[in-house]
Amino acid sequence: MSSPPDDRSAFHSISAAGLHGLLRGDGDGAAVEELLSAERSRRLLLLRALYDRSVPVAAGSGDFPVSLGAAWESLERAQAQAPAVVEQVLLAPGTGTWVSCALRRLRGTLHSDVPLWATLGHLASLAAAASAAARIEFALRVPVCEGTVSLPGLGCAVLPAQEGWSTAHVVGDRSVVRITGGGGAVVVGPDRERQVPGWWPTRRVTLGRGDAAGSVPLEEHDPYRTFFGPTAARVLTESEARSWQSSLTEAWDILLRDTPAQTDAIRQGLRSIAPMPKGERFRPYSSSSAEAFGGINASLPEESSELAATLVHEFQHVKLGALTHLSPLVRRAEKTPERAELFHAPWRDDPRPLEGVLQGIYAFLGVARFWRVNRRAADSAHAPLAHFEFALWREAVWSTLNSVRGHDRLSPLGHRLLESLLHSCADWLGDDVPDAELRLAREAFAGHRARWREHHLRPSPDLVDEAVRAWRRNDACPPLAHTASSLVPDEDARFLDTAAVLARHHLTDPGGSWRDPAAVGDRVRGAGPVDVLLARGERSAARRELADQLLHGDPAVGSWAALGRALADSPEHQAASRFLMRSPQWARAVRETLYEEHGQRPDPLALAAWLGVATSRPGPLG
Repeated sequence: MSSPPDDRSAFHSISAAGLHGLLRGDGDGAAVEELLSAERSRRLLLLRALYDRSVPVAAGSGDFPVSLGAAWESLERAQAQAPAVVEQVLLAPGTGTWVSCALRRLRGTLHSDVPLWATLGHLASLAAAASAAARIEFALRVPVCEGTVSLPGLGCAVLPAQEGWSTAHVVGDRSVVRITGGGGAVVVGPDRERQVPGWWPTRRVTLGRGDAAGSVPLEEHDPYRTFFGPTAARVLTESEARSWQSSLTEAWDILLRDTPAQTDAIRQGLRSIAPMPKGERFRPYSSSSAEAFGGINASLPEESSELAATLVHEFQHVKLGALTHLSPLVRRAEKTPERAELFHAPWRDDPRPLEGVLQGIYAFLGVARFWRVNRRAADSAHAPLAHFEFALWREAVWSTLNSVRGHDRLSPLGHRLLESLLHSCADWLGDDVPDAELRLAREAFAGHRARWREHHLRPSPDLVDEAVRAWRRNDACPPLAHTASSLVPDEDARFLDTAAVLARHHLTDPGGSWRDPAAVGDRVRGAGPVDVLLARGERSAARRELADQLLHGDPAVGSWAALGRALADSPEHQAASRFLMRSPQWARAVRETLYEEHGQRPDPLALAAWLGVATSRPGPLG
């Protein structure tokens, strides 16, 4: 298959103006067009490489029921007839995911239970979709999974057969497409967007109004829409589809009002939205992939402003992923994967590699920028939440930027990016935020960091033993070293954002049912009675409950961090509170060693105060 006439696949760069905007965390529509041009060439090169590797595999297989040569030939004919149609199919996000998965399977770096012929044979599904959209004559055999035939970008057909993997015959001309297999047939007429028995056309949603309106696929069918391999179609009900259209219309209006330049960039680059099952309130799901330019997977939040923030968040990932295809931000690590350097990211439960931290910084800087403007335009009912979101993500981005700036693995472009983002974020530090929302945001950020440290950091066993001996002798605690904790990822760390989620409930529904400690677990996953007491501002009650758990019970990981929050308003316990918010892993380790080796349950307030005087110099303990 040939490349587009204006192909520049031999070399791609980005203009100085485009790069300047992207490094600031912005990037207008022109910059996105430059990224898209590079992604187009990259996609075509990967597709050609995949085809060249796949043909010998298919030829050497005794059972390869799909003709890759016929698929390629159909794509070439469709491209000659309707190049824009073929480009839409080949540049779809799901196509990028498929190419990546297929190449990794051929290289032996990806395991899958899907037959190899079905993975490689997806090329025929793409060719059938492009040929049908181009309205040329074609006849192809394509993979079928449990009776579902996917023609990405066009729709999917459902045949009677329900066995695992099989094939169907797809034949088309200018007016009709017939899909036959499994003892049945589906016939699609000239109007490919019309639903007929057995045929679910790809749905499109409108973005914007009037002459400026555009549309984007609401991708329910493409098996590679979820970025990690074949996924069954999930067809929305008509009610769900209407909710998506309504929410997207409102979210787009908000974006146009608050961030018109960024909205133009999203308009240029957004290529599909894959709806995901609705999640918990204030914990909507969303994702994107560097291999799937312009694709966003998202659940539908309850508020349109949250959906607007989600679109901003994921499109930030889209832009940075495309930029890294032009030039890396991080040099390859010298350490083995088992000892890869990991970092705290205030938006994740798990420790993250440097590459992931940069992606998070870029995404949440965009989120903070959105809420920074939105809070000024929001009505009185929504403004408190917008103030909180801005303050929370400003704090998170600023802290994380400073933790990784100057890292020796950053490439020259990576250094430029972080310094530019640091400058952008620094301009926001003086922005006023109402006291209540600012306090909640700072406490949510500090609580996440403290719980993360309690889960993932392990103090030096030798120093812990030394501290235990001093405690048992009733001596002063020996100095605790700043660099004496090792990062050991805890796979059980979950819902470290509970304080932030409860703060959002508090701001939007002050008297709501979330205030009931006995029922909150049904509404806010990971939240217990102590979390509710803290969210309600009842620190004394939380302090008593935590002290009892730590003294007599089997406390959950995170209890010491929660105790640090509970002590924050107690003048006599300020040193203990500061210590527990900085270094709860030390209290956890000393307490566990005292109990496991000596059967001793120390008074938690006394232990925290005792440990708190051991800091050998200012700053958080490692």
